Amino acid sequence: MTTLIPQLNADLSELADRVRNSLVQVTVGRRGSGSGVVFSDDGLVITNSHVVSGKGRRSSGDRLQVTLPDGAVVAGELLAKDEESDVAVLKIEGAEGNLPELHPIELGDSRSLRAGQWVMSMGHPWGVAAVAAGGIVIGAGPDLPEAPGAGRDWIAVDWPSALAIQVDRWSTTGAALSASAP
Repeated sequence: MTTLIPQLNADLSELADRVRNSLVQVTVGRRGSGSGVVFSDDGLVITNSHVVSGKGRRSSGDRLQVTLPDGAVVAGELLAKDEESDVAVLKIEGAEGNLPELHPIELGDSRSLRAGQWVMSMGHPWGVAAVAAGGIVIGAGPDLPEAPGAGRDWIAVDWPSALAIQVDRWSTTGAALSASAP
């Protein structure tokens, strides 16, 4: 038991280091920004739909910009969005072969999460780079009551800050990671 916490710390730190090069910041004109995660070798990025098209967020003249982990700013193209699930997919323009430092994240299945598992969220909240927060899953999916506006499609996490939050389809976050991520 005496090595459990130090090992968990080491594992989560290693996970954060591996994911850091997959995180990007998505900026929409001067209206706002959010986090995104690169998930393919050809520069596809997953982010929240409300980041690219939320109320007051995107007009036809707004440009999508993607800030890469090395600080380079490149143009992004909106390929698809689904406001119901609050997911959007962007393509980093000119990404083919030009981004050797970018490492796509392996997408997991949130349906496999169970109460008691450690999870971590990483993103660029409020423009702060690569922020990590962790907590324990206290429930997921059909095990939880319906949340207003989210149905049963959410995960409740008890963060160590003693603040219970829900990671749902309306949360602006980058990568949500389990401690068992490959």
